[in-house]
Amino acid sequence: MQQIAEFVLNNPVLFIALFVVLVLLIKAELDHQANKGLLVSPASAIRLINNNDDALIIDIRAAADYKKGHIKGAKNVQLSDFASTIESYSDYKNKPVLVYCNSGNTTRRAVKFLKNAGYEKINDLEGGIVAWKEANMPLSKK
Repeated sequence: MQQIAEFVLNNPVLFIALFVVLVLLIKAELDHQANKGLLVSPASAIRLINNNDDALIIDIRAAADYKKGHIKGAKNVQLSDFASTIESYSDYKNKPVLVYCNSGNTTRRAVKFLKNAGYEKINDLEGGIVAWKEANMPLSKK
């Protein structure tokens, strides 16, 4: 313990830098945890869809990708238009919402928009449409 105190006294700049980095890491992790939805597997997503006829399914991929195949009943709301479009679905604020993208990396921003808009039951398809296809789940082109 004495060595730690001696190190801190001899290297105050390093100790302050360490403290700042730790605070920033903790803040980043807390922000990450606050802005993510409940991650669901493709099988859990199927259960969610089957058990909730009123669930909102949002595909945030590009329109061309959406046309190649999407989860049945999904609405294509591109991330660039998300903030302006999401209010048209305000009836779903208290209902389950499933959000997905191509691989699961982009949905974090959509989940943040949804949380800020007051949506409560947000589900994020883990692995996106790639995981959906790997699980041999059906796609719709309509």
